[in-house]
Amino acid sequence: MRIEDRVRIREAETISRFYGDNVWQGLAKTPFAIILVDDSVEFLLNHSSPSKDFSPLGFDSLLATRVYYRRAVFDKHFLATFPAVNGVNTIVVGTPENTGKNSTDWIITLLHEHFHQFVNSSPGYFSAVNGLDLSGGDQSGMWMLNYPFPYADSAVTLQYRNYTEALSQTLSKRATDSFAVVFSGYARERKRFQQLLRPAEYTYYSFQIWQEGIARYTEYKFLELLNGYEPSRDVSRLPDFVPFETFRESFYKTHSGRITAWSLAKHRRDCFYDVGLGEGLVLDRLNPSWREKYLTDKFYLEHYAVEFEREINPDR
Repeated sequence: MRIEDRVRIREAETISRFYGDNVWQGLAKTPFAIILVDDSVEFLLNHSSPSKDFSPLGFDSLLATRVYYRRAVFDKHFLATFPAVNGVNTIVVGTPENTGKNSTDWIITLLHEHFHQFVNSSPGYFSAVNGLDLSGGDQSGMWMLNYPFPYADSAVTLQYRNYTEALSQTLSKRATDSFAVVFSGYARERKRFQQLLRPAEYTYYSFQIWQEGIARYTEYKFLELLNGYEPSRDVSRLPDFVPFETFRESFYKTHSGRITAWSLAKHRRDCFYDVGLGEGLVLDRLNPSWREKYLTDKFYLEHYAVEFEREINPDR
């Protein structure tokens, strides 16, 4: 493994260890199994039970773990988390060069994927997902990417635009006295969007913003906590490293901007990541303790602030 990749992984592990439980209680203790895919080889680390096709490379003192390797099996552009080796939830990730990310973005993306490890390993997660009855018999999990959501339906896309514009405005006013007024408009447009969808379509949408959108939100919450954080000297010396505070500003501008800039018809499922970021931040304003319910009341973000919405709008 290259030293650059090792120090990036160590930085992500350090951030999770010191700040993870401030974002999600229990995240810091979640195993951080990783397959790093380069152009020809895969390296497996932090894994409790490597499969026999991996050969031992030795103990890595920098990462404090045994490392295994094999000829590359997964795509070198991967950014995903799934039970990749012997049923263990594992981050499968290409190098920064192959995933189009600088060092800072790549470290934060590892934390995004680590959040998925935390969620996927929680009690009842897979049975609850199966209970949504959205797979259509697909056992591979690809339905999560390929579900026939009505991305190109003209009525849906029009109302999606109304809804996301209202969400964006609410997001911009969440620290002001006008929040209640703009929130009421947002809640109305969101409800209209829901009513245009079939029940299964809305379930899929809710699942996506609950899972992928809140993973994007988790990236931002880590960046908020890293205000004043001093990264390791090794990471700071990487030529493409951007200080976390600087990156947070560009991250927020980019992803909050996509809430309205991205088209449902063109960007499809990718839209849901940044809408989930926005909805998570609005939830922070409505109910700062909403994350306590995340793993016990799954898949519908609106469940986490019903009583607070009624305080703002008693007619709801």
